[in-house]
Amino acid sequence: WIVSALQRVEADVAKGFEDYRLDNVANSIYQFVWDEFCDWYLEIAKVQIQTGDESQQRATRRTLIRTLETIMRLAHPVIPFITEELWQSVKGLAGRDGASICVAPFPRAQTERIDAAADAEIAALKEVINAVRNLRGESGVSPAEKVALIAAGDTALVARHAAAMQSIARLSEVRVVDALPAGPAPAAVSGNTRLMLDIKVDIDAERARMAKEVDRIAGEIARANAKLSNESFTARAPAAVVQQERTRVAGFEATLAKLREQLAQLG
Repeated sequence: WIVSALQRVEADVAKGFEDYRLDNVANSIYQFVWDEFCDWYLEIAKVQIQTGDESQQRATRRTLIRTLETIMRLAHPVIPFITEELWQSVKGLAGRDGASICVAPFPRAQTERIDAAADAEIAALKEVINAVRNLRGESGVSPAEKVALIAAGDTALVARHAAAMQSIARLSEVRVVDALPAGPAPAAVSGNTRLMLDIKVDIDAERARMAKEVDRIAGEIARANAKLSNESFTARAPAAVVQQERTRVAGFEATLAKLREQLAQLG
C-alpha cells in the first residue's frame, strides 16, 4: 500500500513541476508524508516489526527505509538542506551510494507498482479505525484508556488487522462474534462490519447520539436523491458520476437501516 501511494505522489510531483505549480508539488509531498507515511504507515509498521515473524520484520524494515530514502530525494528540491542531512544517514541502509543527494536520481513514478487491492484494503482499515475513534470520542473514553472492541458481520478485515487496530485505536482486545450483544453500548457501522465498544454507557445519551446520526444520514440521502431527480444533472453529468451518486445512496440506505435497527434495540 505505501509503495503504491508513493507512486501516486511521485506522479503528482512530476505533474506539478511540469505545470510550474510548485505549490502543488509541496502540498503533494506534505500530504503524503504527514497523512499517509507518518499518520498511518509508521503506526502499522511498528506493529509489524513488534509482532511479525523474522521474514515480516525484515520486509517491513526494508520497505520503511526505502520509502523514507525516496521521500528525501522527492522533497529535496523543496527542503534541500534537511533532506541532504537525513539522506546521508539513510542512504546506506537503503542500498544507495553517492557523495550527495544532489546527484542521486530523482524519483519517477512506476505505475505498474500501483496496487489497487492494497489501496482498497488500507482504505477499508482506515474507515474501521476512524469509526472506532469516533465511538471513543462520542462516548467520552479517555485517549489513555484501552477498551475492548466487539466486531460482527463482515469481520475478515478486522481479523486480519486486529493487532494494528489494537495499537492505533487504543484497544485492549478485538473480539469477533456472530452478532453484537444487545445493550446500550455505543455501536457503529463501517461497510458491512458492525462495531461496539465494551463499556458502560448512559442509555439516554447513546439513544440521542444514534438518533442524531440517523438524521444526518437521512439528510445525506435526501440531498443525493434530489440531485438524482434533477434531470439537468442526470442528463449532463458523466454516466460514471451518476452511478457513483446512486452507489452512495445505496450505501447510505444500508447504513441507515442498520442504525435504525440498533436504535430500536435501545427502546
